[in-house]
Amino acid sequence: MNISFENKVALVTGAGSGLGLATVKAFAESGASVVLADWNEKSVRSAAEELKAQGHKTLAIHCDVSDDAQVEAMVHQTVTTFGRLDAAYNNAGVQNILAETADSTREDYDRVMAINLRGVWSCMKFELQQMRKQGSGTIVNCSSLGGLVGSPERGIYHAAKHGVLGFTKSAALEYAARGIRINAVCPGLIHTPMSDQMIASGQADALKAMEKSIPMGRVGRPEEIANAVL
Repeated sequence: MNISFENKVALVTGAGSGLGLATVKAFAESGASVVLADWNEKSVRSAAEELKAQGHKTLAIHCDVSDDAQVEAMVHQTVTTFGRLDAAYNNAGVQNILAETADSTREDYDRVMAINLRGVWSCMKFELQQMRKQGSGTIVNCSSLGGLVGSPERGIYHAAKHGVLGFTKSAALEYAARGIRINAVCPGLIHTPMSDQMIASGQADALKAMEKSIPMGRVGRPEEIANAVL
């Protein structure tokens, strides 16, 4: 890509693998100082070290986005280290356990909502506090095709992703006049560790059916979503 992020600071959650890792690499290759945040400390530190060895400025942070205190600390550490926050991609997310609505559990509902919806709200809250001080910044939230449509046995996940779009649209209107842009991407089926988990859990046939419905005739690549985020 020809977009330059020289002298900019970009924060990505869920940066240890998949869409997050592809996006943080794209930011780094475009010149940004990058902050990689993930609940998997080993994977995020490994990714940060790899980018650092390539000459990029990096900061790895262990963060569970369902914990507001950890999210606040993540943004604080970003600003303490690099002095500002110019771009954020709120990407961390999980799938729900496949179940009909009548058979779904409160525990799974709470788990998915805490990460996929409240986590995005928490990230935006603290990112916007910093961007509001600066009078500038850009946020992209990761919703999903599931934020636009419904799907059997995925009601919890889809409800959370619909909610992400609601937060995104409302916050975008709140901050547009203050020089802060807020958008969302809605990826369909992308080849990531999450899709690999779906195959491992016995959903291979369902994934093949989804792939056949894609006009391109193939699943998406993480790098394609990363380009859209930038």
